[in-house]
Amino acid sequence: MAPVLRSRNAVMLSFFLNGFCFASWVSRIPEVRGGLGLTNGQLGLLLLAMAIGSVLTLPTTGALINRWGAAAVVRCGVTAGLAGLVVATFGISALANVPLAAAGLFAYGLGIGSWDVAMNVEGAAVEHGLGRTIMPRFHAGFSLGTVVGAGVGALVTWAGLQMEWHLAGVALLTFAVIQATTAGFLPHTAEASATGSTQSALAAWREPRTLLIGLMVFALAVTEGTANDWLAIALIDGYDVPHWVGVAGFGLFVTAMTTGRVVGPTLLDRHGRTPVLLATMAAAGVGVLLIGFGGHPVVVALGIVLWGVGASLGFPVGMSAAADDPAHAAARVSVVSTIAYVAFLAGPPLLGFLADEVGTLHALLAVAVLLIPSALLAPAARQTDKRTAAL
Repeated sequence: MAPVLRSRNAVMLSFFLNGFCFASWVSRIPEVRGGLGLTNGQLGLLLLAMAIGSVLTLPTTGALINRWGAAAVVRCGVTAGLAGLVVATFGISALANVPLAAAGLFAYGLGIGSWDVAMNVEGAAVEHGLGRTIMPRFHAGFSLGTVVGAGVGALVTWAGLQMEWHLAGVALLTFAVIQATTAGFLPHTAEASATGSTQSALAAWREPRTLLIGLMVFALAVTEGTANDWLAIALIDGYDVPHWVGVAGFGLFVTAMTTGRVVGPTLLDRHGRTPVLLATMAAAGVGVLLIGFGGHPVVVALGIVLWGVGASLGFPVGMSAAADDPAHAAARVSVVSTIAYVAFLAGPPLLGFLADEVGTLHALLAVAVLLIPSALLAPAARQTDKRTAAL
């Protein structure tokens, strides 16, 4: 049990730092548009470079984990991703060079895509080793990282610290900690035993339940990702607030999402996945409507909280549902992650072009529309045993 507990702690820290890095980047997105002189649509295309990098790396990540183990893949992903982030930020802030920024964000996407899948696969192995559900807690660690990252981002933005020095410091800290702590991951042989990682990923792509879970997570990834990319900008554009207030609004969102992920496992155990997912989808839809039409700061803040709580459980529940059968967890988690990352591929440019037509604030309403059909897919995540998980 001791190795499993050590791995649990190391995986939790990996999730936290993943969220911390991501929110640190997101906290500076409003400056990217102004610094490079981009429209919303052009900003969406720039963000697309990161999403493309993530999606391209996902089909090969499972094979890399099988060969080298999750710890090695996390270390490599962190190294490549953080190097790309540093290049992107200097390209944006110091040089105002769009192609260099896009190349850096592409590398960042490659790195965080492999990092994300590897730590989720390791999390599935830990979950199996502990014999109880813990995946939402790992994702709560990610959300806590985003809270800290957004808070630090708002503070340094208010203080006037240049973007390149802020994000370079974040990258250096994260690199050092990850290299030191991933030694606590389970040995590669234990991962394979716990997750059955030898199953062909192609076979998992033919499983109807796995695909339905992936489509549900796709919709909820758009729900979460839209707030990550556009909430701060929507508040700035729609309500004419200072940049730091927009970043603070994003911080409120991730705080609410973290709370949902901490409380969520208790609700899931008590009421089951489907009712809880339907309730959170409804909360997210109402929250987006309040942000778009509320007008008053208190109403908008309430909408942000509801959106954050509503977006909190889709991704972790999808990962847990994909890993219901430990013997096939790695392949199924990889499939669901790939489908979910397509949301990050499609979301930024589509929302950007829509924002050019109707305004950034009202473009957020597309999320509420998407949540309606996604609710029909929630029953696919119902708890199963290993005999029915592929059906």
